[in-house]
Amino acid sequence: QVQLAESGGGSVQPGGSLRLSCAASGYFVSTYSMGWFRQAPGKEREGVAVIADDSSTSYAASVKGRFTISKDNAKNTLYLQMNSLKPEDTAMYYCAADNARSRVVGGLARYWGQGTQVTVSS
Repeated sequence: QVQLAESGGGSVQPGGSLRLSCAASGYFVSTYSMGWFRQAPGKEREGVAVIADDSSTSYAASVKGRFTISKDNAKNTLYLQMNSLKPEDTAMYYCAADNARSRVVGGLARYWGQGTQVTVSS
């Protein structure tokens, strides 16, 4: 079955960088659309970035220019490179996957990981 496992979260000072990984099994990342989402305490889950099966990408306005989504088909892994981190980036980050790009964009992907915590604080 499809499984997603995030890693790479942690604590970092403002201005720092982190790279999140999402290892996929049960399907090939080259054939699915995938995305990163985040949820901060007391807030709704929000989309961060999406990469479609054709490798086209889209970003939330709040992270554009700072975050980069990518995937390594050989490693069957999704990444999120996060630079110039801000305290407001603090959240649990989740990866998601679906064979329909619209479901990923709409936050309705069928498959989700368990999440990895990112904390940005001085």
